[in-house]
Amino acid sequence: MKTILLKFLKWLLAIFVVFCFIMLMPRILAMINPEKPPIGYHYAALDYLAIGVGLESLINKTPDIPADIQEFKNIEYKNINGKSLQLDIYKPKNVTKSAPLLVFIHGGGWKGGQRQDYLVYLVAFAKKGYMTATVSYRLGNEGGYPACVQDISDAVQWFYKNSENYGYDPDRIALIGGSAGGHLSLMAGYGWKDPKAPIDSAVLKNTHRIKAVVDIYGPVDFTTEYARNHPLITGFVGTTYDKNPQVFVEASPNSLVNKNNPPTMILQGTSDELVPVSQSDNLKLRLDSLGVPNVYYRLPLWPHTMDIVQRVNNFCQEKINAFFKQYL
Repeated sequence: MKTILLKFLKWLLAIFVVFCFIMLMPRILAMINPEKPPIGYHYAALDYLAIGVGLESLINKTPDIPADIQEFKNIEYKNINGKSLQLDIYKPKNVTKSAPLLVFIHGGGWKGGQRQDYLVYLVAFAKKGYMTATVSYRLGNEGGYPACVQDISDAVQWFYKNSENYGYDPDRIALIGGSAGGHLSLMAGYGWKDPKAPIDSAVLKNTHRIKAVVDIYGPVDFTTEYARNHPLITGFVGTTYDKNPQVFVEASPNSLVNKNNPPTMILQGTSDELVPVSQSDNLKLRLDSLGVPNVYYRLPLWPHTMDIVQRVNNFCQEKINAFFKQYL
């Protein structure tokens, strides 16, 4: 009996040692190859465990606004049916000439989230000398397609028209978003126009265009079998693929990809179970085939919302900053 128990304990110890090695491996590899994308843990439960035991830490989602950053809050850019849609702007006080503007668009499945969710990015990039902004849009029953896409497109027009009031360069505006925000960034950045809207000559005469787009694990193609049957997508477009396949095409950034698209950065976790990595892979292939400048980082074994982990967020900020130095 003692022999059996001893063997069991040895096996248990061996399993524990192997498990600890697996958990430590992402950090070990990060030390060996600090320039490579950070490696995750594949399973959400292991991600939470890594955070719980201190191997990983979460970002501070509510950082203080530094004294050298000027904050412009609750600016109304649009009012529709009595609902005020607002944005916030963060401006370094030492800016003496027109700076690039980075507009961050929050995620939340087109039915949740708030513009303050990306404060960690807003403050960090304002410290680097950029002007930053974040935008609210219609959500849930008030939003859906095309409402929230219209809102972001209207916000872009507002930014074009109000650059002199805040001191940013209207010809150096970038859109950045994660998940649903990544989708909206691509839609507005790639020039979406409401097919049911009348032609607006004022918009047509606008000489400005989005300079760059950063898509962080955003859905790109709603016509795949997985996407067209997903409740978030059917809820967003308000119908099923069998009833109206065309709206699934219209609401997809994939339908707007062309050779004139702005330079695009893609950040995607390979273990994302909500937005499959194939969505980003295929966007990369299409941009390459058309000669659109792009940068793609596949982050191994990370799930959706991977950038709430500090180590991943640091990597994303570093690569986004390098991308903007090149293209913005």
